Amino acid sequence: MSLLTLLPFIVLIGAMFLMTRSAKKKQQQAIEMRNQMQPGSGVRTIGGMYATVKEVSEDTVLLDAGPGVELLFAKNSIGAVLTDEEYNRIVHGIEHDLQSDADVVPDDASSLTETDDASDAAADADDTPVDLGKKDAEDESADATADARAKKSDGDSDTK
Repeated sequence: MSLLTLLPFIVLIGAMFLMTRSAKKKQQQAIEMRNQMQPGSGVRTIGGMYATVKEVSEDTVLLDAGPGVELLFAKNSIGAVLTDEEYNRIVHGIEHDLQSDADVVPDDASSLTETDDASDAAADADDTPVDLGKKDAEDESADATADARAKKSDGDSDTK
């Protein structure tokens, strides 16, 4: 057998080796992350629930999900251990790195609308009726008849 016939198999085996190596590396990182959990750490489970670690044992983790809510999870069901800043930002909505100089967006749109004098003038101009383009029933039936005549003149015939 020549080297050219073996080359696809060698490439395939090499690719499989690299994929299993990266998968093992990711598993090892996940195990290290779960071993670094301590009581008080904020975590996200693989189901997407955010909670605080209360107790850590060999295979399980006791999580505090809220006042009076304690949940027992398998240790491998923890998807990520979060930093304090990230946990507070996600769960409590607290941003530590806000700048005081930044533009503040108002909660309501009242500051974005016109002033009182301009709104009074606009209200006076709005007293005229608005034409919404609604046609009378007679106009609609006349248009339908004209459309039917146009179809017949296009050469479309129902006879065979």
